[in-house]
Amino acid sequence: MFMDFFGVSHDALYNQAAKFRYMFGGKARAPLVMRGMIGAGFSAAAQHSQSPYNIFATTPGLKVVVPSTPYDVKGLLIQSIRDDDPVVFCEHKMLYDLKGEVPDEIYTIPLGVANYTREGEDVTIIALSAMVHKANQVADKLAREGISVEVVDPRTISPLDEEGILESVASTGRVVIVDESAARFGFAHDVAALIASQAFHFLKAPVLLVTPPHTPVPFSPCSRKTLDPWR
Repeated sequence: MFMDFFGVSHDALYNQAAKFRYMFGGKARAPLVMRGMIGAGFSAAAQHSQSPYNIFATTPGLKVVVPSTPYDVKGLLIQSIRDDDPVVFCEHKMLYDLKGEVPDEIYTIPLGVANYTREGEDVTIIALSAMVHKANQVADKLAREGISVEVVDPRTISPLDEEGILESVASTGRVVIVDESAARFGFAHDVAALIASQAFHFLKAPVLLVTPPHTPVPFSPCSRKTLDPWR
């Protein structure tokens, strides 16, 4: 299902399931996983191309997962199913054909633990979902120019691995945040605020945000390319 249409069930998710545990003093559970497709990529136009994970992450009581690899999808999905709280599981449509090694046995990945897909010393790139792969491609290119890039994939944005992000920032002192969701009040700005408030003294340069313009996703392939943060 396209996550663009989760708004139809927003009251049940935002105002009911997300509040159960709190309103019943921890005695009620809402073990629910809602999977949905996110992201632009094949001219699906404005109603089938959004990445609204930032909307759900603003809701206390909801957990939001945004995986980038087949291995992470399995481990995070099993963990989400076992969780007693509602989880919004965001799957980028352009990653469905991605291949990777996945163990046959059951395993889980804890929510709220970031993955360092690449270690580096000069700059940190923080990215989600499909943008992680583009960040790794950029890191490969910069490596040939002598620039060492660390790529951090939060994997979940609620809970968010703040400690892991800040540790990388402290190590490199330079940060680029790549976000495919709407630019206003989104993931990139939230992480930038976190860094500014808790790791400002480590920064050697301003935090750079790489986000699409604040506009609906167009149908036209030529116009759509202008929304790609890595265009």
